[in-house]
Amino acid sequence: MSLNRIAGSLGAAAFACLTATSALAHITLETRQAPIKSTYKAVLRVGHGCEGAPSLKIRVQIPEGVIAVKPMPKPGWTLETVRAPYKQPAGYYGETLTEGVKEIAWTGKLLDEHYDEFVFRAYLSDTLKPATMLYFPAVQECEGGKAERWIEIPAEGKSMDDYKYPAPGLRLLPAKATN
Repeated sequence: MSLNRIAGSLGAAAFACLTATSALAHITLETRQAPIKSTYKAVLRVGHGCEGAPSLKIRVQIPEGVIAVKPMPKPGWTLETVRAPYKQPAGYYGETLTEGVKEIAWTGKLLDEHYDEFVFRAYLSDTLKPATMLYFPAVQECEGGKAERWIEIPAEGKSMDDYKYPAPGLRLLPAKATN
């Protein structure tokens, strides 16, 4: 193997490690793209606590256009939801929904050295626009009054990588064709 190929392989491996490390340094979505007019299973991945402190609560805000939200309970954690009116009614399997879950909170304990996932299901309504990003701001509350606020939404021309505390993002795809 040539020296250039070895250097290239090492560079690629180092890049992969850096990318994996930065992905664990945030609350992220496991599936980062989905079509509108479909059910989406959101898996929020939590890779660490707050500066070494255990996580005690994970809260996520549900953006407008995401309806019929159903969070998954976690054994050993308390689940709470906040319901509110939608800004505009949305169609859902022949019904018109005018209100629903706008925030989910799981309260428990996740040690800093552990990883976990927090799941909810939702419908991506036709009020959303394909080829755009949809953000789910999340707050991670930890022991000692510490908190990590994953709420930064990129400004025009910026990406999630430009921020220290980016909100988990989902790229919206066009609705799937129906026969």
